[in-house]
Amino acid sequence: MSKLYLRSLGCNKNLVDSEIMLGRLSAYELCDEPSKADVLIVNTCGFIESAKKESINAILALHEQRKANSLLVVTGCLMQRYRDELMKELPEVDLFTGVGDYERIDEMILKKTNLFSNSTYLQGENSKRIITGSNSHAFIKISEGCNQKCSFCAIPSFKGRLKSREITSIITELKELVARGFKDFSFIAQDSSSYLFDRGEKDGLIRLIAEVEKIKGIRAARILYLYPTSVSETLIKRIIASKIFVNYFDMPLQHISDKMLKMMKRGANKAQILKLLELMKAAPNSFLRTGFIVGHPGENEQDFEELCEFIKDFGFDRVSVFAYSKEEDTAAFNMEQVPFKVMNKRLKIIEKIVDEVIEKSFEKEVGQRRLVVCTGESSEGEFFIGGKDLRWDREIDGEILINESECGNLEMGQIYECEILQHLDKKLLAKALRKIDEN
Repeated sequence: MSKLYLRSLGCNKNLVDSEIMLGRLSAYELCDEPSKADVLIVNTCGFIESAKKESINAILALHEQRKANSLLVVTGCLMQRYRDELMKELPEVDLFTGVGDYERIDEMILKKTNLFSNSTYLQGENSKRIITGSNSHAFIKISEGCNQKCSFCAIPSFKGRLKSREITSIITELKELVARGFKDFSFIAQDSSSYLFDRGEKDGLIRLIAEVEKIKGIRAARILYLYPTSVSETLIKRIIASKIFVNYFDMPLQHISDKMLKMMKRGANKAQILKLLELMKAAPNSFLRTGFIVGHPGENEQDFEELCEFIKDFGFDRVSVFAYSKEEDTAAFNMEQVPFKVMNKRLKIIEKIVDEVIEKSFEKEVGQRRLVVCTGESSEGEFFIGGKDLRWDREIDGEILINESECGNLEMGQIYECEILQHLDKKLLAKALRKIDEN
């Protein structure tokens, strides 16, 4: 059996596309060592400059490790965005493809031909996936592309406009995954709260929630990548009312200064954003995640200080911060740029604030009883069993280290009620009290 090595870079939306490719290439034996693979695939990210560099470095590193007569394939966003340049500059690569042909990867390898469809791939009902990284959790992509016009973002230029999957396609996939033992799902897209807007349906995500709730066997679900102008109070209240969808609210804000929100073309002002956030925060056992960009053109010290104070005071559970990246095909590209030294200084200041905010979020968990999914051996080795709060998304929100159990050996993928005993360096220590009966 021929051996396959696949490296998926960037976001979890990319990971789903990689899992689609793995499904099409199930005749291959997966291997962890590039030097032993007959086919090597890199699914690239082309979102910002640092991601581009990571993708190029990964391609060149795999070329150095590959064996003679192996096939090196490069796919994904970076290839779609810089197709002509990369095909000239990367003679190390054997086959190139973009974001439209994930389900034809087997055909492409068999025929040894490059493929570049004009449209972005949208998952259908019969798409076989091989889920990686978990035996209980899976990401579900509900749409592709984006209709927003954020000043800093090039995604619409290479992913195209919003294209939503049919609800029947999503439900068919969920039922198939539940039958395979999966029970925890994260719904993802470039702009999840705009789901079905392209079909003239303003409450598409609410209708999807209702359909998902009908499926027996789903223990928890959450929606990632909400957008301030496409989120309604009705949607937030519907999530709060759901017995399946946890009160996990992931809404990247990028800034909070009214001036900067306008320059970034975010479509919502501070007052509108705060109204949504307060509703989310008031939900029982709510968990709020967001992200901000530092150093966007036009950001002055007053804007930056307003952002810092907001992050300090609001009480988010998780915050990601990024330095602005100047990208071609964006409105901000030709604006007067914030000097690198100023941007770097601001980033260091805000990273300290974010660390304190996240530390407080972990601290408030001590003494709580939480439903925890057992994820197997922990990052700290065999002395702890790893787990995640059922509310959390996979991997990005932290780790729970279980070092005591009142219910015997813990099983990977099973859910346990745990008491949080202490927090230490962005991790929680817990004791398992009982296994949760899922029938």
